Amino acid sequence: MTGMSGAARQVLSSDGARVAVHDLGGGGPPVLLCHATGFHGLVWRPLARYLTDRFRCWALDFRGHGDSVLPPGFDPTTDPLSWEAFGDDVLAVVDDLGLEHAFGLGHSKGGAALFLAELARPGTFRALYAYEPIVMPVAPPPVALDEHPLAAGALRRREVWESRRAAYDNYASKPPLDSLAPDALEAYVEHGFAELTDGTVRLKCRGAVEAAVYRMGGAHRTFDRLGELDCPVTIAAGARDERPGPGPGPDLARLQAGAIPGARVEIFDHLGHFGPLEDPAAVARSAARFFTAAASA
Repeated sequence: MTGMSGAARQVLSSDGARVAVHDLGGGGPPVLLCHATGFHGLVWRPLARYLTDRFRCWALDFRGHGDSVLPPGFDPTTDPLSWEAFGDDVLAVVDDLGLEHAFGLGHSKGGAALFLAELARPGTFRALYAYEPIVMPVAPPPVALDEHPLAAGALRRREVWESRRAAYDNYASKPPLDSLAPDALEAYVEHGFAELTDGTVRLKCRGAVEAAVYRMGGAHRTFDRLGELDCPVTIAAGARDERPGPGPGPDLARLQAGAIPGARVEIFDHLGHFGPLEDPAAVARSAARFFTAAASA
C-alpha cells in the first residue's frame, strides 16, 4: 500500500473551504459520487468501475475529509460544522466542472448533501440515488460531543498507525469495516491516511472533525423539505442488520421516499449501512438502471 492516488483537482467552496475532486473516468452523462462521514471520494473507485462504460464519474472529498481543507480558522472542537456546507461543497464542484443536469449518487451524509444541494438550486441534478441518506424526520438541536454516541466514538478512534497495512489488517478483522469489500477497504486506507515524518500514518479525517459532523447530523431540516424535490429520486437501504430505533434502514427509507413525490425505494437484503462499499457491483447496477430509466423518461 503506497498511499499514492495522484493529484486531485482543488475547488473553492463556501467560507474558504477547499474541496478535492477526483476524476474516476468513463464516458457519457456525468455522475457525481458523494461519500459518507469519515470516508473520502476515492472509496467510490470499486463502484465506479461498474459505471464508467456508460457514465463519466466524478467524486469529491467533503471539507475536512480526504484531501479537502476546512475553512481558515475553523476549529472543529468549538465551531458548528453545518451540513448545509456539505451541500455547498456539492454545488462548488458542479460549478467548477461545469456539470449540467448530472446524476447524483450519495451514501449516508453524501445522500443528504445531494438533497441539500438540489434544494438550494433546483434543477442541478437530473436524478438522485441516495443510499441510506441521513435525513431524519425529527431534527433535534445539536448535542454536546460527549453526549452523542457516534461523536464520542469518533473522538476515541485511533488515528495513528505504524503503517497502512497495519490499519488495513485491523479494520478487516472486526466490525464495522470488516463488512467492506476488500478493494473498497483498500481504497479507504490508501487515500484516507497521511504519512507523518516518523514513518507512521494518520487518518486524514481527524476524530474531532468526524465528531463535529455527527454532532450536527440531526440539526438540518432537510426532511421537512423533501416534498420540494422535483427530480426522480431513489432511496436505497440495506436490511441485513438489526437496527432498532429511528436510524437508517428500510423503515426510514420508506418514510423518506413517501415524502418525495414519485420517489422509489430499493431494499438490499444482504447489505447493511455501508452497502455501496460492501457490494459495489450490486449498488452500481441498481443506480445505473435508475439513471438510464430517468434519462429516457
